[in-house]
Amino acid sequence: MRQLVEYIAKSLVDKPEDVQIREVEGEQSIILELHVAPEDMGRIIGKQGHIARAMRVLLKASAARQGKRAMLEIV
Repeated sequence: MRQLVEYIAKSLVDKPEDVQIREVEGEQSIILELHVAPEDMGRIIGKQGHIARAMRVLLKASAARQGKRAMLEIV
């Protein structure tokens, strides 16, 4: 799941070297914190949050296949 979010984020931003993902794993859930450069924040969120929402949907679908819940926080 981490690789999926990292791949999507690096494909969208101007500074892929600044993309960092921190993973906090619990018993039934996973929280991914996505850090990008401040000037790339708009590219990750997208107009009206469409890109961020799509990334969260993909992440939740991937987590459901493993029997877990996943959350994406864009910091």
